Amino acid sequence: MALTISSSPHDSAPLDTPTLMRRVCYCLIPGIAAQWWFFGAGSLIQMLLAVLTAYLAEALVLVLRGRRFTALKDNSALLTALLIGIALPPLAPWWLAVIGTAFAIIVAKQLYGGIGQNLFNPAMTAYVLLLVSFPLHMTSWLPPLELQLYPVTFADSVSAIFTGFTQDGFSPHQLRELADGATMATPLDTLKTGFTQGHTAQEILANPVFGPLAGLGWNWVNLAYLAGGLLMLKLRLTSWTIPLSILLSLFVASFIGFLFAPDGTASPTLHLLSGATMLGAFFIATDPVSAATTFKGRLVYGALIGILIYLIRTFGGYPDAVAFAVLLANLTVPMIDALTKPTIYGAAR
Repeated sequence: MALTISSSPHDSAPLDTPTLMRRVCYCLIPGIAAQWWFFGAGSLIQMLLAVLTAYLAEALVLVLRGRRFTALKDNSALLTALLIGIALPPLAPWWLAVIGTAFAIIVAKQLYGGIGQNLFNPAMTAYVLLLVSFPLHMTSWLPPLELQLYPVTFADSVSAIFTGFTQDGFSPHQLRELADGATMATPLDTLKTGFTQGHTAQEILANPVFGPLAGLGWNWVNLAYLAGGLLMLKLRLTSWTIPLSILLSLFVASFIGFLFAPDGTASPTLHLLSGATMLGAFFIATDPVSAATTFKGRLVYGALIGILIYLIRTFGGYPDAVAFAVLLANLTVPMIDALTKPTIYGAAR
């Protein structure tokens, strides 16, 4: 066998922060494209508003703190803004993106000391703030394009976001009406409402908002974010431990629940391919600042998030529980890291 000789150093240098953040943003593209395809261009406009707000808010804080503008180049504000824009309903009022993003940058990030110092995930902190403060606007998701009575163009999206009405005078509430006159709700919300009213899972899944695997459109959006997440793993932008732990624990919890009460709980497939499951598992929970850092700690942290998602979705008041689960798990990170810290070689046990 030939011996290959190369000069030192033999260990590759880690990615710098701007490159890492930029590549994570690239991995979001498949999911963003799927949202655009199934729910229209409104999400793109929300992302643009969030990005502009993020950079303006970050620049303002840097000026007040006497820091250089070079900190704007780390792309952390860009990633936070994209996540907030993705999480907002496509036709949410423009000021939601502005308020949420400004809060994420100024309060959840910079008031803690800037990048690397925040205790909570900034994007999810902003999302929960908006959800609790403006629940009506934050739950006004449109039906997939194939179910819309009045298809929304790009110009309609711009008009609805900034004026509250499309060019033809339809409000976002009217655009959420299906052919039978019912108002569209997200698949998870439809499922929770149906169970509350005493319907069986089979009766609820007959609703046109459900597809063969999960919610119509939402299943492909989740698969697209899964593809982006797998690309992140291939590029070694994050570790496999947290995403796998989240998805496995969510699958096990939902499988057990479905096994004992198939007519009163959602199936594992619906849990995995609905709402923000894949986005949360790969792009939110893996935030290197607010997540656990040890190997065992990441497994525990991910399992906690997966179980909390199932419990809140099944027994709580919010159908999609990813943001709440991540923030609650963020609180436990110091304890998890302390309990799972590896023993130093040679140290007394």
